[in-house]
Amino acid sequence: MPGPRSILSPAGFHGARALRAQESGRPSRRSYFEGWYVKLISADLSTRLAVIPGVFLSEDGSIAEAFVQVLDGVSGQTAYHPFPLADFRADTHSFDVRVGANRFSSDGIVVDLPGLSAEVRFGPGAPWPVSVREPGAMGWYAWVPTMECYHGVVSLDHALAGWVDTGSGHVELTGGRGYLEKDWGTAFPQAYVWMQSNHFEVPGVSLVASTALIPWRRSAFRGDLVGLRIPQGPAAGLHRFTSYTRARSVELDVSDERVRWALRAPSGETLELSAVIGGRTTGLLHAPVRTSMHQRVAETLDGMVEVQLSDASGDVLFTGHGQCAGVEVYGAIDQLLATSGR
Repeated sequence: MPGPRSILSPAGFHGARALRAQESGRPSRRSYFEGWYVKLISADLSTRLAVIPGVFLSEDGSIAEAFVQVLDGVSGQTAYHPFPLADFRADTHSFDVRVGANRFSSDGIVVDLPGLSAEVRFGPGAPWPVSVREPGAMGWYAWVPTMECYHGVVSLDHALAGWVDTGSGHVELTGGRGYLEKDWGTAFPQAYVWMQSNHFEVPGVSLVASTALIPWRRSAFRGDLVGLRIPQGPAAGLHRFTSYTRARSVELDVSDERVRWALRAPSGETLELSAVIGGRTTGLLHAPVRTSMHQRVAETLDGMVEVQLSDASGDVLFTGHGQCAGVEVYGAIDQLLATSGR
């Protein structure tokens, strides 16, 4: 279990103890993974990339590697690049990760991989607020040492400057927008729904929303984590609809084409979401199970999310359509839908 300072720094690396044990030749018998999701969208929306650096240790000790994986949201092509564990370095209190010659931080990225080169600078970020009571997007669950998977939002929205090259020459990213999040723990949830967009009609608006099947002692519950950031106007702020703030799902329907989801906060504020699951292009990403980084998660960066936020009296505070949405639906969705929240 990371110490208090680490928990209060969700963007930083939490696996230092697991890496030290691995390097000493006395690995733990538990799997461990940690990965940062770096989303890059050009100003004209024609370039859409997710670049994910991270580290994975299998529970049987047979796999111990760093990696960088890439999703091209235009072509749907994906690439997984493994690296020796010795090539991985990460700061424990901030987002600052090196995998070989590739560097990722809250200030930007420098990437030199087969099929992708990039030098991108990030403008000031918009992190999920951190406090002792609610250390980031996990809320008080971040203090629970037995969670299967932890989640952090490093920046809900920030400006981009620089370039990427996917093999056809430099593409300018200046004027584009970016998003940063991360996950760490022993394995991804058995079932989950995730969506994210920060390309709404109003600049600076960002949505991240997920619901997942969470193991809890000898049972499981459905955990919700939704944040809608509105940067200005009467509804300005980060509107949280999460299990730890006692928000409740009043509707959740998942079909082959669409997710419809409505949540209500204790204040009476409601959030209605409708997301298209399948865009024109979908790529398979590797995700951690306890024995391997299994290529199993279909993700699009071509989705669309419709959002409506209303107050307790039903007056609409915000409506918007989020483009270039990342959308994932994975696993035993029938079990997820049949499980109650908490």
